[in-house]
Amino acid sequence: MAAAHTLPDPHEPLIDPKAARQAAPGSVQQIAPETAEAFISEKRIGERIKRLRLKRSMGLVELGRHTGLSASFLSQLETGRVVPTLRNLARVAMVFSKDLSYFFEPDPTALFRVHRRHERMKLPQTGVDDPTYYFESLAFLVPDRQIDPYHAEFLPLKANQTVRPHMHAGFEFLYMLHGTLALQHGDQTTMLEPGDSVYFDAGASHSYRCAGKVPACALIITMQPSGNAQRPTNGLRKPPATDASGLKEETPDVPASNGAKSSNKPTTRLV
Repeated sequence: MAAAHTLPDPHEPLIDPKAARQAAPGSVQQIAPETAEAFISEKRIGERIKRLRLKRSMGLVELGRHTGLSASFLSQLETGRVVPTLRNLARVAMVFSKDLSYFFEPDPTALFRVHRRHERMKLPQTGVDDPTYYFESLAFLVPDRQIDPYHAEFLPLKANQTVRPHMHAGFEFLYMLHGTLALQHGDQTTMLEPGDSVYFDAGASHSYRCAGKVPACALIITMQPSGNAQRPTNGLRKPPATDASGLKEETPDVPASNGAKSSNKPTTRLV
């Protein structure tokens, strides 16, 4: 009499024959050693330890003194030739003030944003009817950015046209691309030519004036002061005031877009 054929249980997990040992009938199936090794190597524990050590400019011998582990063992650990016990890994984690979970969490995705030239928008100087310069944000797609880079174009002054000085928190870096620019910082006026650069405290009154007959262009980077956790709502401006009802005052001269044509985010601008 032929043996009855039975269908496989749909709730029983399937075992990949390449990832697990072939088990005898009735025996408990085990995880193959190579599968476990692959699981550990994917975490790149050694690479993470080395990265922490190099950030501290620490040698293997110094790390060994802190952890009680030999430099040769730590070297093998960083190159993946040995696997640490939780006790040894905890010693390393405590040296760098890390939790054990640091070595097993997925690596964060590094920030990388490309800003195409055709995606940028040229915006005029703020708060004046006849602007003396225009600028383009070079990092409008980066959220919570620590610096604000711009490409600025300064126009030759018209008859009876004056420049408007301003100030804002933080620091400013300017690199001249072409043309001639007069930078007024406090009581000092400095002439800048292509290739010149200047770094200054933006908390002092400053202004720019094209000193030639052709437009002057520069790369400008504004930086928030260290320890300033909250970035101004409109970049270089203070956050808009609120009335008694809690509603923010309107800022009519700030466009709704900062380079992205359909963005509703506040504009970060030079003013």
